[in-house]
Amino acid sequence: MKGATDDDQVTRWAQEAGQGDREAGAAFVRALQGQVRGFLSHLAGPAEADDLTQETFLRAFRSLPRFAGRSSARTWVFTIARRVAVDHVRAVVARPRTATVPDWQSAAEAAGAVTAGADDGVTLHHLIAGLSRERREAFVATQVLGLSYVEAADVCQCPVGTIRSRVARAREDLVAAWQADGPGTRGQRTG
Repeated sequence: MKGATDDDQVTRWAQEAGQGDREAGAAFVRALQGQVRGFLSHLAGPAEADDLTQETFLRAFRSLPRFAGRSSARTWVFTIARRVAVDHVRAVVARPRTATVPDWQSAAEAAGAVTAGADDGVTLHHLIAGLSRERREAFVATQVLGLSYVEAADVCQCPVGTIRSRVARAREDLVAAWQADGPGTRGQRTG
């Protein structure tokens, strides 16, 4: 699902921003910000997406003067976003825990706040979050953001065949999870 602005225009804005054009820089961010936030929301979680989106564009702007345009600026930014998400997860895992953080979703479900009529989009987002990191990255890049398999391979830094395999397996995982979380049980998770 590419935005209204084509990749060539976004790449031109990136190159112009790298030469100091502030208006081109603003257009570059506007063109990609929503997609980058959505990508990061799936990779690291909605609560972190805004901060990680900002970090992605900070890293991108520091590197814009060296952006050569060998790939589209869109693919380049998603590669940066993926690295930001990986760095975030590593930092969270490495950080010592000082207090128990409540699992608000489980608490709400236990209190009956989430009912069988829960929105399927929320359920799908939850199911995507349950995929392994590699499958989630490939699936979100191709099926949610609309990147080609070649672009997704660049972003995920792996061969195209690996992306195809990860997307196929992610689809299988999602179908199985969706069926296990069928209409009679959707929104009534037990564990």
